[in-house]
Amino acid sequence: MKFTDDQIADIGEEIIGVLKTVYDPEIPVDIYELGLIYDVQISDDADVKIIMTLTTPNCPVAETLPQEVKDKVAEVELVNSVDLELTFEPSWNKDMMSEEAKFELGML
Repeated sequence: MKFTDDQIADIGEEIIGVLKTVYDPEIPVDIYELGLIYDVQISDDADVKIIMTLTTPNCPVAETLPQEVKDKVAEVELVNSVDLELTFEPSWNKDMMSEEAKFELGML
């Protein structure tokens, strides 16, 4: 089934909503506001590809966090499949955080 651009946009909004419920266990801010999500691509078949990073390659949740993201996004209505790519290029730094995240962490 092919989805319209509006439907794809709605699915994207829902995915972002879900990503904002996933937290880095070491920082009390969600992974979306932290800037750990580099890209969310949605095909017109609702196949989703997420490119994300972690705060450090030896992050204690390197195994579980990407799986949690994949599982939660897969539960979004109409999502067909989820492919998650973990990358460390470019490596994450605090400038990638949203203003909201910086405020939460007292950096503003």
